[in-house]
Amino acid sequence: MTEQSAVKFHNLYPQGNDFHADVIKGLSERPRQIPPKYFYDKRGSELFDLICQQPEYYPTRTETSLLQYYAGEIAQHIGPDCIMVELGSGASEKARLLFDSLKPTGYMGVDISEEFLLEATSQLARDYPWLEVHAICADFSTTLKIPDHYEQRHVAFYPGSSIGNFEPDQAVIFMEQVAEVVGRDGKFLIGVDLKKDEAVLNAAYNDAAGITAEFNLNLLERMKHELGAEFEPGAFAHQAFYNESDGRIEMHLVSTKNTRLVIDKKSFVFHLGDSIHTENSYKYSLDEFRDLAERAGFDVEQVWTDRKQYFSLQLLSVSNRP
Repeated sequence: MTEQSAVKFHNLYPQGNDFHADVIKGLSERPRQIPPKYFYDKRGSELFDLICQQPEYYPTRTETSLLQYYAGEIAQHIGPDCIMVELGSGASEKARLLFDSLKPTGYMGVDISEEFLLEATSQLARDYPWLEVHAICADFSTTLKIPDHYEQRHVAFYPGSSIGNFEPDQAVIFMEQVAEVVGRDGKFLIGVDLKKDEAVLNAAYNDAAGITAEFNLNLLERMKHELGAEFEPGAFAHQAFYNESDGRIEMHLVSTKNTRLVIDKKSFVFHLGDSIHTENSYKYSLDEFRDLAERAGFDVEQVWTDRKQYFSLQLLSVSNRP
């Protein structure tokens, strides 16, 4: 642990996490795919914050409205004297909406992007001098662990519908790890995007300003700068669509021509229309997510939704079922 101004920094990023190896492996597979966690270098994190401001991207403004309106009720359900553990904390903006009502004893921001994480948590510590702030750089998509020197109850907070990035079976495994972190007396407040009209979903991931496209294509730019990847400018384009049969948005980088992508003299051939699958975002009905939560050992204690039922905030408790 190191100090960053008023922030206690913990680097738990696993040594075996290898961008280079995962890219080579993913490009060698069929279908080709790269884990979405690699979107989030500093530039990717900044672009995602811009995505959240686009008029088509309903999840952020809907979830923000729910947090603002129900903050007091959420705090009553959670209770006093807790440690908030925000997973994928980003700019920590949504956690701020709960602080005045919840008054947590401490805050742990967990994110994969170290530079962005430290900027956000340092600002948080300045704005809330009464709050003990920890920054934990970690890849929780594989193994979730946090410093365990606190005796207070832990409340995990996972906003933004990022649970949808996991395949359903993987989501269950992830949530089982969350249950271990919060313990029997803890809670899990999670944002879950709901099934809705396909046109609304497709628009959210194809914003008119092209920010989501730039976010997707930034993965190639990261490969270029960090791995020395060579590819033709304009050889790939953003594609996002709702796959109704699987209940998910899919994002791809699609080749616009016959082309090659080269890393370390290893050449990957793409024909026109070939793609790299970069992200899934599963959408759930309330019943579907309840089933998922119960498989992971949680009970759904409370659900808050907007009038259109576009999005839900769900408070989960570790189940006492045998």
